Amino acid sequence: MPFEPVQQEKLSHGVIRQIEGLILRGILRPGERLPSERELSERMGVSRPSLREALADLQERGLLSSRAGAGVYVADVLGSAFAPALVTLFATHVEAVFDYIAFRRDMEGLAAERAARLASDTDLALINTIFQKMEAAHEKRNPADEAYLDADFHLSIIEASHNIIMLHMMRSMYELLREGVFYNRSIMFKQRTTRDTLLDQHRAINDALQARDPAGARAAVEAHLNFVEASLSDQQKSDRNETFAQKRLDHEVSR
Repeated sequence: MPFEPVQQEKLSHGVIRQIEGLILRGILRPGERLPSERELSERMGVSRPSLREALADLQERGLLSSRAGAGVYVADVLGSAFAPALVTLFATHVEAVFDYIAFRRDMEGLAAERAARLASDTDLALINTIFQKMEAAHEKRNPADEAYLDADFHLSIIEASHNIIMLHMMRSMYELLREGVFYNRSIMFKQRTTRDTLLDQHRAINDALQARDPAGARAAVEAHLNFVEASLSDQQKSDRNETFAQKRLDHEVSR
C-alpha cells in the first residue's frame, strides 16, 4: 500500500486526508485490512496517538470499521447502486440484461480508451498479469476461475482509466454481476468454442492496451461485449425452444 510520510500540519488531519484519498482512488478497497497500528504509524511517520485520532475520525464517518481482535478495515462504502427491489426486477426481466451489456459496452469502451492513454506501467503490468492467470485457468478448464478472472480483468481496466466516479460506479455494477443478478458467466465458459473465443477477445484487449492503442482497445472491448450479447441472445432462444419442446412432449404424454 502506498502510504507516505505526512507533511507538516496537524498530523491526524494529514493521516485522514491520505487514507481518504486512497479510498477515493480505489487503492484501498472495501473489506481490506489496514496494516497494524505500529506498522502504519511508522510508514506514515506519525505518533500512535495521532494515528488513533485519525482512525477514530474515519470510523465515526463510516469510512473505516474495527473488528475486535482483527484490526481496522475499510468499510463497505461501495454498497449497491440500486435498491433491492430494483435488483430483483433486474434478475427477473431479460431486457435488463441486454441494457446492462449495452451500458457496459459504452462505459468499458471509454475506460479502455482512457486506460490505453493514461494507465501507468504498473496498471498495464497488473492487467497483463490477470490475463496470464486467465490463460492458465483456460488450460485447466476451470469455468468458475475463468469467470472470476474475467471480472477482475475488466475491473482492472476500469481502475487503469483513472476516473474515480467510473471506478466506484462500475465496481458496484460488477458486484451484481458476480452475484449472478444479470446472467451466470460460468455458463459461458463451459462451452469449449465459446471459451476459446472469449480468451482470444481478452487477448486482443490486452494487446491493444499494452501497445497503448486507444482506438484499438475500445474496439476490442466493444467487439467482446457484442459477442457476449449475441451469445446470451442465442442462449435465450435455445432455452425458449427447449421449453416449447418440453411442453409439447408433456402434452403428447398426457393424451
